[in-house]
Amino acid sequence: MSLTFNPETYALLLAKYQPKVITNDAENEQATLIAEELAHRTNRTSEESALYDLLIALIEKYENETYPMGETNSLSILLHLIEARNLQQADLIGVIGSSSIVSEIINGKQEISKTQAKALSEFFQVDPELFID
Repeated sequence: MSLTFNPETYALLLAKYQPKVITNDAENEQATLIAEELAHRTNRTSEESALYDLLIALIEKYENETYPMGETNSLSILLHLIEARNLQQADLIGVIGSSSIVSEIINGKQEISKTQAKALSEFFQVDPELFID
């Protein structure tokens, strides 16, 4: 069974929810609440799906512009994991090598090798690909 799209029904949804370009966190929160409601609705109509898609596009645009992720690389991921677990450089000495090797990696002077990536992945319990650029 294929769902048909009714422009009048969609117009009523647009009038009810009045989606627009999101310009602040409060509007983003409101759009997110509506999108979550639509996402969990059983037997969502094609008009509701269109509204949901529109809201997701607006939310993504706002969040990407307001909270840019920045570029990630193996070093930024390693630094994040170290910070998140309240570790020190010294905690990695037994994992990837000597103090000088750890220091060079942390300071971006040396790339993480595949062997080191495997050791880090086991230590942090994450995919080794995260440490390979």
